[in-house]
Amino acid sequence: MKNNKIKKKRGIWNFGGNVAPNFLDHITKSVPFYQKGHDLIIKSSDYFLKNGSVCYDLGSSTAELLISLTKYTNKKVKFVGLDNEIKMVEFSKKLIKKKKIKNITIKKTDILKYKLLKSDLIISYYTMQFIDPKFRQIFLNKIYKSLNWGGGFFLFEKIRGDDARFQDMLTNLYHDFKEDNGFSIKDIDSKAKSLRGVLEPFSNRGNIGLLKRAGFSDIQTIFQYLNFKGYLCIK
Repeated sequence: MKNNKIKKKRGIWNFGGNVAPNFLDHITKSVPFYQKGHDLIIKSSDYFLKNGSVCYDLGSSTAELLISLTKYTNKKVKFVGLDNEIKMVEFSKKLIKKKKIKNITIKKTDILKYKLLKSDLIISYYTMQFIDPKFRQIFLNKIYKSLNWGGGFFLFEKIRGDDARFQDMLTNLYHDFKEDNGFSIKDIDSKAKSLRGVLEPFSNRGNIGLLKRAGFSDIQTIFQYLNFKGYLCIK
């Protein structure tokens, strides 16, 4: 007898469609301390940005972080947001125009192919986990090469546990977090299936290895809650 149940599609998640208008509301319920991570980066930017600096946000989504940085700093900085999703880029440009901000440029591009200028601050805020693992070393090599000496790189990523026991604990506690924020078990399961093969986190050890091979030796954890971790790397 044939099974007539429709199987849920796997590995279909993307940031297109109608994601952009609802992105901030959804992501703050999905990623622990999402805005607090922004606050950490914004306040830490004092240590890296100066007049004439270039700052990149790689995977800039709706450009909220860059907009907040322009409001915070009183220095003349060129802010550049890169994203490969046209809907996000269009939404960002409209928002920046509405707020009459002049020093942010948003570009629709493949981050791996884009030539980065020399810069003092680069941000990858939950972006690398969506890059095919075989290209992540290339991604980090480009970032290290772009940074001026003493420049900062913020890498925020979802990470895997160091072993199966820790991974189970982190996953279950994260699902509790999402349920507490109003997601049903069905929603959580459906999202997890849609992200298979799309979001591929590495362990902390794996990320540190990539960073060191890129050239970074000064690496500091500045944030962690469950399997969400933020690194500050200085060239």
